[in-house]
Amino acid sequence: MFVELTDTIASNPPALHYGVAALDVDGDGRIEFFVAGFGYPNRVLKWVNGGLVDIASTSLADADRLSLGVAAGDLDGDGREEIYVLNTDTFSGPKQIADRLFRARPDGQWDDLFSKPAYRSLQNLVAGRSVAAIDRRGTGRYGFFVANYGRPMRLFELGADNRLTDSAPTLGLDRATGGRGLWVGPFASDRSDIICINEQGPNFLFKNDGSGRFRDAAEDYRITDFEEHGRGVTVLDADGDGRLDLCYGNWDGPNRLMIRQPDGTFQDRASPALAFPGSIRTVLGADFDNDGAEELFFNNIGESNRLFARRDGDWRMQDPGPASEPLGRGTAAAVADIDGDGILELLIAHGEDVPQPLSLYKIPNQNAWVRIAPLTRFGAPARGALVKLVADGRTQLRVIDGGSGYLCQMEPVAHFGLGEVKSVDSVSVTWPDGARQIVRDVRLRETLVMKHPG
Repeated sequence: MFVELTDTIASNPPALHYGVAALDVDGDGRIEFFVAGFGYPNRVLKWVNGGLVDIASTSLADADRLSLGVAAGDLDGDGREEIYVLNTDTFSGPKQIADRLFRARPDGQWDDLFSKPAYRSLQNLVAGRSVAAIDRRGTGRYGFFVANYGRPMRLFELGADNRLTDSAPTLGLDRATGGRGLWVGPFASDRSDIICINEQGPNFLFKNDGSGRFRDAAEDYRITDFEEHGRGVTVLDADGDGRLDLCYGNWDGPNRLMIRQPDGTFQDRASPALAFPGSIRTVLGADFDNDGAEELFFNNIGESNRLFARRDGDWRMQDPGPASEPLGRGTAAAVADIDGDGILELLIAHGEDVPQPLSLYKIPNQNAWVRIAPLTRFGAPARGALVKLVADGRTQLRVIDGGSGYLCQMEPVAHFGLGEVKSVDSVSVTWPDGARQIVRDVRLRETLVMKHPG
């Protein structure tokens, strides 16, 4: 059961907040929470002396904007992640307020690339929802894929001339639908694919052909679900067979737990409790109690949040304690080990129609754990890398998050709970370019940083 740590947030007035991303904002090697403010300042929450303190610079706070989604990735290969903040002043179609693409400056402030004269014509002036970072070619340089609502999706990356460009039309990714949740990683291929959970239309699965080009394979894998209205999404090994499965929420429709079949397609195996419809926003998969198995957390708006755990082969509802928040106007949530004790914290944002404070939770436990942090060839987080851990005859899988949940992005670390396991047999990392490395000397209760073998 979660316990509440909200009182560790030093300043926490009621506000309208949306997306949350976990990244190293200030470049000191530690993770902070970036929280999008909708008509309120964006926040950067750092763990300092036993509490979360807002360290957002004036440029990142960006108090005059209407921020919704957020994701980070190393756009230019300098080893420091840029931050894409999606803004919107309308539900769908054209908008007046452009997105931000922040790049760090040496003085601690941040520049918005979209505000530069050379890129103003490239601004995303369409209402979007989620954004995710993707290294589609395995170069260590990331683009930002934006799920727009009612207009074509976009992929912003640096071209061969080192100038920012929208590659979506060239790659056939400029599909127009009710874009909602995104997930990026090796799902249908061994490179970075893009899962788009949509509203008012079928879901997309853009399968990477290995060269950084894509085709929509959602129908092949039977995950189109065109009659429902998707929201949050996550990927995990839901049945313990060593392969990645898919879980996503549908707004006031049945939630899905899509289990991979022997032929590679997916079938919905959600239990009645997990499938039960509601006002769902974010879907998270994480091992909150370090018992060696991921839980599923459903963040809802205007009704109780839900927690599920796999017990005797079935996903059963658990008591989330104070994290149920029956009166919460939940808009987004993300996880990170923000205080460095080896236990994940859950930060929940609220708002949309009623200003509410942020909330913070964790499940205290004494179980063993290991954390793996793969890096790109440039030293930035290797978002999209697949991490496999083998211990006590079991295999666990994690993907370093490029963007997931809904409007959000989790910490760029593979967090493995181990329960009472005393040793780890091996850890392997497969980077987005296919490079692979195996490590067998892995210490418990430590974070192992793994550099790209190239």
